Amino acid sequence: MIPARPLKVVTRHRDGQILAYVMDSDRFGRLEPAAVFRPRAGDEVVESVVRPDLERVVYTTPNGVVCLTRTGDLVWASDFEPHSDVRHGHRPGCALSLDGRTVWAYRPDAMAGRGGGDQWVVYDADGGTVLARLELETVGHGAGHHVHPVDGSIYLDIGEGQDGSVVLRGTAGACGEVDFVPYPWSDRCLIGLAPGGEQFMTVDHGQADVAFHNHPSGDVLFALPVEAFGYDPEDTFVEWSGGYLTRDSAVVTLGGETEDGEEWFRHHLIDVRTGAISGVMPVEAAHAYDLVPLGDGSWLTDGPVRWSGDSLRPVPVPVPALGEMASLHEGGDTAPRSAADENTLAAQ
Repeated sequence: MIPARPLKVVTRHRDGQILAYVMDSDRFGRLEPAAVFRPRAGDEVVESVVRPDLERVVYTTPNGVVCLTRTGDLVWASDFEPHSDVRHGHRPGCALSLDGRTVWAYRPDAMAGRGGGDQWVVYDADGGTVLARLELETVGHGAGHHVHPVDGSIYLDIGEGQDGSVVLRGTAGACGEVDFVPYPWSDRCLIGLAPGGEQFMTVDHGQADVAFHNHPSGDVLFALPVEAFGYDPEDTFVEWSGGYLTRDSAVVTLGGETEDGEEWFRHHLIDVRTGAISGVMPVEAAHAYDLVPLGDGSWLTDGPVRWSGDSLRPVPVPVPALGEMASLHEGGDTAPRSAADENTLAAQ
């Protein structure tokens, strides 16, 4: 049975196992898995999601979706047909709905060589029956699912490499009907949803700015180009990482290279109520994608290690006066550094 207010569960893949970690109010430091799942023999796990009661796991492989119990018994499986022997460039993803009733799976069929475009498929979580299927016109390498914390709608951010990023939203009605709504962009990467659900954050595919949007309309509330943070846009970019630290604050990561060719990055805090840049977040992280905000004032780094933000004090940095809210940057032909950067890192 899915709890009325489910705990947040994140997964990591290690030594052929799927490890589930529970993010409750009093667990900090290096986390120990609350449950361990062993995939079927021969399955190459790409992405996984564990039910909040820790009794079932759903995971994708390059050629299907699988649901197992905690003891390893098969609940259901759905194969992607035809079978693909393409080894790289396509990473199917999955998500569990907020109420636990449906599984949403992204199929990058074009890059897998299955013919036609990609698909977004909705399954009944108990039996694996297909409830809805959307034929997409994308040629994606992978995609990130984001579950709205209040209304349960599902956002999908499809990364098409240098061709951009497509964002859609799916909603399931009380009678089982599913509606799919595309957003009118091909150049914005969805980073995360606010914990209160009222807005979401995107980064320009060319990495020139960060924007905050109203949910569900997508209307831009405000946007900040690289210049607003006090950096030269010729040698600094906004990373496709960060997210909401709390309901009122977000982490925006900027990076670049020194004259010696060494990469650097820095986490900035934004007051999402006003658009003001609060300062630099004084934390240690191994790389620009290591820090994963959880929305409750805490964040994860590799390990995983959960950190508390109770004593966090932003370090002020001089930035240009913003005046009115910055509008969306219209330029930005900068190619992404790699297609892999477009996939979410949550399942790694």
